[in-house]
Amino acid sequence: MDTTGEQHLDIEHNIFKRRLDLSGKPIEDPQRTNITDTKAINKTTEKAKEINSTEICGDCYGAATESLRCCNTCEKVREAYRLKKWALPDPANIKQCQNDVSEMKFSNKHAFAQGCQIYGYMEVNRVGGSFHIAPGDSFSVNHVHVHDVQPYTSTHFNMTHKIRHLSFGLNIPGKTNPMDDTTVIATEGAMMFYHYIKIVPTTYVRSDGSTLFTNQFSVTRHARQVSLFTGESGMPGIFFSYELSPLMVKYTEKAKSFGHFATNTCAIIGGVFTVAGLIDSLLYHSVRAIQKKIELGKYN
Repeated sequence: MDTTGEQHLDIEHNIFKRRLDLSGKPIEDPQRTNITDTKAINKTTEKAKEINSTEICGDCYGAATESLRCCNTCEKVREAYRLKKWALPDPANIKQCQNDVSEMKFSNKHAFAQGCQIYGYMEVNRVGGSFHIAPGDSFSVNHVHVHDVQPYTSTHFNMTHKIRHLSFGLNIPGKTNPMDDTTVIATEGAMMFYHYIKIVPTTYVRSDGSTLFTNQFSVTRHARQVSLFTGESGMPGIFFSYELSPLMVKYTEKAKSFGHFATNTCAIIGGVFTVAGLIDSLLYHSVRAIQKKIELGKYN
């Protein structure tokens, strides 16, 4: 989402993700998935869990509306609660969700016994915006992006993460990325980590005349715990908020002339000669002083 309030869902990206064990070793091949495809369910399984709507009208558990009277699938129950703007109850108590693939992922506790790796790139508008990584299925309610974290036990979900590399634009000589190889430890469960990024547009002009457009940035970090007991609302996740500076930095690559090289060479030779002359003079006068003391018999 950028500062204009527009959500970019179908953006150009090349983002892969894969599961890891707790030691950080991959346990599956990287998979490229649609960013908005948060409910990827096997078609054969989905058919198996469907209830014949002509015979049975599934219970919506109090969230039925005139437009949605029957909830024959787990997704229909979720939709009914979204329309009511209610929090979804425990999926284990919903008959339609007992055979749902997404619920099975949580029941076998893979979400708490494994890690994940996400890498790739995406193209966004040249305006301020934000992106985040958070657990749970995502959906939109009145143009507000929310995540369903009900299946997770917030106090046990560990948001410890390591940022191996994060950059905006091309790499140029002398450019540093302050978030590379950054490890953030979650001391408690259900932590929210904020990374506020200030981007400075940068232009790099090569000696051959070609121009590269990239960005440098600085970052400020903040973390807090989400807890119903302390009244802190939110959801566990890693949030990146970035804004562009109105200033721009320009680097120009220039080759040094032969005259500059000759001047530096002469300066070096002159400096060496001067220092050697000072050392020679110091040694000469020291030896002369010692010889005079020896001649006068005062040297001990």
